[in-house]
Amino acid sequence: MKAAPAIRVGLIGYGYAGRTFHAPLIRAVPGLDLRLIGSSDPARVAADLPGVAVVADPYAVATADAVDLVVIATPNDTHAPLAQAALAAGKHVVVDKPFTLDLAEARTLRAGARGRDRLLTVFHNRRWDSDFLTVRAAIGEGVIGPVRHFESHFDRFRPQVRDRWREGAGPGSGIWYDLGPHLLDQALLLFGLPERVTASLAQLRPGARADDWAHVVLDYPDRRVLLQASMLVAGGSPRFLAHGEAGSLIKHGADRQEQQLLAGLAPGAPGWGADPDDLEIHDGTGRVTRRPSITGDQRRFYQGVAELIARGTVDDASTREAIRVMACLEAAFTSARTGASFGLPLAPDERGT
Repeated sequence: MKAAPAIRVGLIGYGYAGRTFHAPLIRAVPGLDLRLIGSSDPARVAADLPGVAVVADPYAVATADAVDLVVIATPNDTHAPLAQAALAAGKHVVVDKPFTLDLAEARTLRAGARGRDRLLTVFHNRRWDSDFLTVRAAIGEGVIGPVRHFESHFDRFRPQVRDRWREGAGPGSGIWYDLGPHLLDQALLLFGLPERVTASLAQLRPGARADDWAHVVLDYPDRRVLLQASMLVAGGSPRFLAHGEAGSLIKHGADRQEQQLLAGLAPGAPGWGADPDDLEIHDGTGRVTRRPSITGDQRRFYQGVAELIARGTVDDASTREAIRVMACLEAAFTSARTGASFGLPLAPDERGT
């Protein structure tokens, strides 16, 4: 039986996200062929990926005849126009998080993808992190009973403000745009949509030009979910805490795939996604048991994309999930600005009802 032709991929952006995550993961997935990269630094691309074509114009990648799938890993304020151009050219599209700058842009892109029967999805790669997979499995098994309080921390220690767009004062900058989509996507996978969102965002480092601290609470009828991100945490915060009616879960260490990629480990190599930090299970009587962490594998994001395109059946479910994340992301910005809690202005179709 003749093998299906490879899906030709064009990657726009070869900065931190494109170089560290997208290019290695794409190249590690059978059925995907990284053909073209849009970058203003062709020498860097050539050094890493000899033989891959490079162009400076991002829109030339978005509309290239030699590309079936466009991956957008550029500054956040360019996501929507580049995705729109790629969809108009008949391409399937992956957008790095955040999907767009606001919910209105996300809805416009979704409508464009549905109208052209194209796949449109967002790079929520942290679904396949070892820490999240481990906690999700334990909660799903009912190890601690119904969860009533849940905390997810995505903290770093970068006390000096760096000269890069993510930490600047432009649109789409700041820690909530950067890490909020990961925190929200994981929380929604675990618990579904909240009733309300309450948020506080702050600039705590000297010289900060965008938010570098975020504290967001998702209100559910029978639980509270706390999402926390900071640039001033040198240690001490667990990645996840979950308190239920029958005990508690604590996951201290975070997934290591980003560090492995930065160290040059190829996705799928021996040790890829391994997490030596066990999950702690507290039963309330003082007894603590430990469970080995599940191995993470962010290749599964692109494996899913490749399978959907190869089957020729476009699944709108992932786009709808990205719309929900954007609704929560935007509600948090509004809450932080006004000091009030906000519900989610989602249509029944967007809620999946």
